[in-house]
Amino acid sequence: MPVISIVVPAYNSERTILETIASVRQQTFADFELIVINDGSTDRTLDLLKTIEDDRLKVFSYSNGGVSMARNRGICKSKGEFIAFLDADDLWADDKLELQLAALKEHPSAGLAYSWTYNISEEGKLLYPLEPTFNGAVYADLLLWNFLSNGSNPLIRKQAIESVGEFRPPSTTADWDYWLRIAANWDFVLVSKHHVFYRHLSNSMSTKIDMMKEEILTTLERAFESAPLKFQHLKQQSLANTYQYYAEVYLRNINTSDRPSEIDRVISNLWQGIFLFPVSVLSKYTQSMIAKTLLIKILSLENFNLLINLIKRLKNLQSSR
Repeated sequence: MPVISIVVPAYNSERTILETIASVRQQTFADFELIVINDGSTDRTLDLLKTIEDDRLKVFSYSNGGVSMARNRGICKSKGEFIAFLDADDLWADDKLELQLAALKEHPSAGLAYSWTYNISEEGKLLYPLEPTFNGAVYADLLLWNFLSNGSNPLIRKQAIESVGEFRPPSTTADWDYWLRIAANWDFVLVSKHHVFYRHLSNSMSTKIDMMKEEILTTLERAFESAPLKFQHLKQQSLANTYQYYAEVYLRNINTSDRPSEIDRVISNLWQGIFLFPVSVLSKYTQSMIAKTLLIKILSLENFNLLINLIKRLKNLQSSR
């Protein structure tokens, strides 16, 4: 029996699937099975998978059911003591499984090990890192924000997965919902290394962002419905964090064609977050968002981007001294 089962949901992933699978096959820990759930792909995904010669690879094809269904199908096929999920457009550092497995063995009370993430562009360019520091009983911290960031991050004990059951739709928030259900009963352990490279795809239309935000707000409502009374005071802060995060998302996706309405979305979400949790206005993050919003109202989009890039270069220059 393999020690680790890796579940990769794949839907029309011809552009990235081979690179993703290569990052798995390059792992320093090799005792795994690689389960790819072909989720009704209509492109060359299945043909490309057939070119891979590796006895650890198992491909199962189904009609399209979405990411949550694909992960659940992969869990049912898994035989390992530990399970990892990897989206078909993300990548792993080569010692990801080795170090996460060692962390779980060192901490028997932990049901899930996670690592730091580096966000990358569609072309694979490094964008920005996420480096949370939470260990142990993280349920309260996870109610405030999804510090795991993505579905390709954790390695999970099979017992922890069996204790919470299946992923639930909608797919855009299924990760956070699942980590919360595990955190309610299990400790988490952090591996302080950038192991996950989470790819941002160019499908971030405002209407899609609106839908994702509403799904997250619905997931949070459900999470707090089941949260113990002692955690209910965190709800306003959690909702505020979500609104302010989406203010940043809208800000990153502003374009010249629809600039006025997109700026309005930034302002609306930013102030909704401040209204829900007023003390957030004292944080550097919120103050930075306010400053950026004011600047983009005053400057053209081109001049705003020039200013931001200049600030980044100056910071990099200063840090290199």
